[in-house]
Amino acid sequence: MTHISAPIGDLAGELASLDLEARLQRVARFAGRKVFTTSLGIEDQAITAAIARSGTAGSIEIVTLDTGRLFDETRALIEETEKRFALAIERYRPAPVDVEAFRQLYGLNGFYDSVEARHACCDIRKLRPLALALDGAAIWITGVRRGQSGARADTPLAEWDDQRGLLKVNPLADVTLEAIRAYAQRHEIPLNPLHARGYPSIGCEPCTRAIKPGEPERAGRWWWEQDQTRECGLHVKDAAAPITPISSPKVQVPAT
Repeated sequence: MTHISAPIGDLAGELASLDLEARLQRVARFAGRKVFTTSLGIEDQAITAAIARSGTAGSIEIVTLDTGRLFDETRALIEETEKRFALAIERYRPAPVDVEAFRQLYGLNGFYDSVEARHACCDIRKLRPLALALDGAAIWITGVRRGQSGARADTPLAEWDDQRGLLKVNPLADVTLEAIRAYAQRHEIPLNPLHARGYPSIGCEPCTRAIKPGEPERAGRWWWEQDQTRECGLHVKDAAAPITPISSPKVQVPAT
């Protein structure tokens, strides 16, 4: 095991020269608890498969945030994925007392009424369970990719998360959706059937719709809000600061 001591920029540069499975093997050599959070989308399914294929399942924990409002297809895919790769995906759920407090204050679907209510819902169903999942973790692995939205266009392969006090690794940050689809097809990775129905990004059922031709990948998330950089808060460095999209080249990372 090695400790995180080299500059994170150097680590990002090292990861850039590796394929997905080698990136995970490199991260797995670090000391400390390593957690991969999956939402069962195509990016996360590719990472789950790569963890299984690279022999890092014993070093990297796989968890998911079961918000209580997921699509039936997503819930079914959790079990299918566990069977396909012979690994366990730990579920983290919102506290019932928090769900009830939200319901009494806003109503069950009050997140449609205001940004404040929607953020409150994301907080109890995602952010608080995530905090539990990452408690004591040294490294957080995500499926965030630059091409998903303008707000994510400058996502690095590795960065320090000041808010959570850990190293955040985004092993698909510079990978194109086309390359991920090819990897998934090559290794017969089970995918959410909603992808084929126009849902490139899949979250909670009441907050996700299929996108229209020409729309960005994440246009179907919280579609009733006008803010084009809308996020749930999981991957926002400073929710109070505006996010300025920047252009980023598309990269085809060699995949095994």
